[in-house]
Amino acid sequence: MINLSAMRSLDFTSLLLFSAIFRVILIIYGEWQDAHMEVNYTDVDYLVFSDAASLMASGDSPYKRTTYRYSPLLAFLLIPNSLIHRSWGKFIFSASDLLVGYFIHFILQQRKVPRKLCNYCVMTWLFNPFTFTIGTRGNCEPVVCAMILWIIICLMKGNLLQSAFWYGLIVHFRIYPIIYAIPIVLVLDPNFFPSDRKPILKNWTAAQAERLNDGNCLCSLHNLLKCIFTRKRLMFGLVSAAVFFLFTGLSYYLYGWEFLHEALLYHLTRTDPRHNFSIYFYHIYLHYGYDISVVEKLISFLPQFMVQLVLIFCFAKDLPFCLFAQTVAFVAFNKVCT
Repeated sequence: MINLSAMRSLDFTSLLLFSAIFRVILIIYGEWQDAHMEVNYTDVDYLVFSDAASLMASGDSPYKRTTYRYSPLLAFLLIPNSLIHRSWGKFIFSASDLLVGYFIHFILQQRKVPRKLCNYCVMTWLFNPFTFTIGTRGNCEPVVCAMILWIIICLMKGNLLQSAFWYGLIVHFRIYPIIYAIPIVLVLDPNFFPSDRKPILKNWTAAQAERLNDGNCLCSLHNLLKCIFTRKRLMFGLVSAAVFFLFTGLSYYLYGWEFLHEALLYHLTRTDPRHNFSIYFYHIYLHYGYDISVVEKLISFLPQFMVQLVLIFCFAKDLPFCLFAQTVAFVAFNKVCT
């Protein structure tokens, strides 16, 4: 049992160190449980990742592994599973989990949150049973979380090109972060921030109102387009798109249609009549096995898309909170929720 009263007095470095040791112990325990108990500690997806990495290490396509529906980058990242130790990936994912804690602390400090509250927020992530078991059981989501937070930090520091590069990469790695494109683009307006400061992703409301009330922007179509397609927005879009298509094109060159179908197209039309807690479960269950057109499958994304737009235009002024709200809504309205 974790002693919370003692942990409140720990500094941030001690929190990271303690949580790192805790995760190493869990990974070691997971190996023991897998070897001695009927129910495995390791996530079944981790076995899929490892098998795909083993195939890639031997020169085969990772998509020969049934149900591997991810970027080849994930399998490449886990090749040492076959060469060093099968828990290599768990250490990578758990290290990403620690990075998330570090990035949370950094973002909160930049937003002038009191030190004690920063530590409480970091503890909420690092010692949450849902989060520390995800990485130690072998799920790759901590990598996505860490990269999204790093993109936020890059934007806070004004590193536009770096944020665009990582955003294009993460959308290739796991397609769903595409939902964050609109709020990121919305805040890439120099008029959102004072000219003598780099953006710190706060106090956007007043600046946004001033921007929208500027009648000069709406005096002509030319000025309107100029307001929308700013240099920063175009640069972010071009760089992130170039990175996405570069990695996607390379993956297609190596693995062809298998990659496109399994890693990208499959997720648009996926249905799951079991292990599914989505609001569409009963409809999917009743119609499973019947021919449903692609159009009908895509229509199910309409409520999800509408909710995303509402959240974006309500909360884009606070990018971290907006991304959080989008993520919760995306899961709640998704066709497959396992």
